[in-house]
Amino acid sequence: MTVAPPSESFQTEAATSFTQSIMAGLRARQKTIESKWLYDARGSQLFDTITQLDEYYPTRTELGILRKHAAELQHYVSGNTALVELGSGSSTKTRALLNTLPNLHSYVPVDISKDHLYASARHVADEYGALNVIPIVGDFTGEIPLPAELGDARKILFFPGSTIGNFQIGDAADLLAQMRQISDVVAFVVGVDLVKDTDTLIRAYDDTSGVTAAFNMNLLTRINRELGANFNLDGFKHEARWNDARSRVEMHLVSLRAQVIQIFGEEISFAVGESIHTENSHKYTPGQLEQLACENGWEADQIWTDPKQLFGVAVLTPK
Repeated sequence: MTVAPPSESFQTEAATSFTQSIMAGLRARQKTIESKWLYDARGSQLFDTITQLDEYYPTRTELGILRKHAAELQHYVSGNTALVELGSGSSTKTRALLNTLPNLHSYVPVDISKDHLYASARHVADEYGALNVIPIVGDFTGEIPLPAELGDARKILFFPGSTIGNFQIGDAADLLAQMRQISDVVAFVVGVDLVKDTDTLIRAYDDTSGVTAAFNMNLLTRINRELGANFNLDGFKHEARWNDARSRVEMHLVSLRAQVIQIFGEEISFAVGESIHTENSHKYTPGQLEQLACENGWEADQIWTDPKQLFGVAVLTPK
């Protein structure tokens, strides 16, 4: 396995970006924290647990779709071909592709959580000894520092987990346009959660065992640890909401009382019931996803779904 460690400048920029993002979000009228900050080492572990919950249908449904259809991606593998995964996490779904695409030359997982990334990459490297595994620590919402050794390799981009739904629609469009600028991309495989009944959606984001609540609350623990804030976790609760007008599930941390938080010598006030908006998960119809892709340089070659139409996996190709 080739390891590309984060540069000192990346680490400094990441710390600065986290600080600036948190402070700007907490000063806003609707207090907000970008969902990417949910995924420190502990957050990533908790999310892995979420994906195994009965209520959380997306992971097992998407995995079923990939196992059924991944062999069809062999059409895009020719010569030196690399699989580049955006926000790779534990690389669980990746194996559905690696098992059916034995001719891949390289696997390049990109993730912002360094420790989780390296651990997952080592597991993949151990399982697939002939595969060149090159983990990249980075934020895929910016420029991805792809390794020079890839050269002019054909690239299949892999973006599973309905992570595209975490973006505002305009930001999702920007991401699609940004990915279109990467050279030698032959396919972009994107997982997307589909519109469905509200009860199923809310249960997926507010499980009875409280794992999603712990995942959300971990943000406050992280801010306390890294920025020296004094959030009292007993003063907040996790809440999942369906926003019908915007076709999305929202996660919030709701203040249970009037309180003032100290962070960097600044006071941040909360009223009773005031929330920090921590995540969006937009739900699409296949037609909406196809239109968004088309407007940003892609064609929908395939959109695979499960029998219940809970989830979709789109295979986009450059226009």
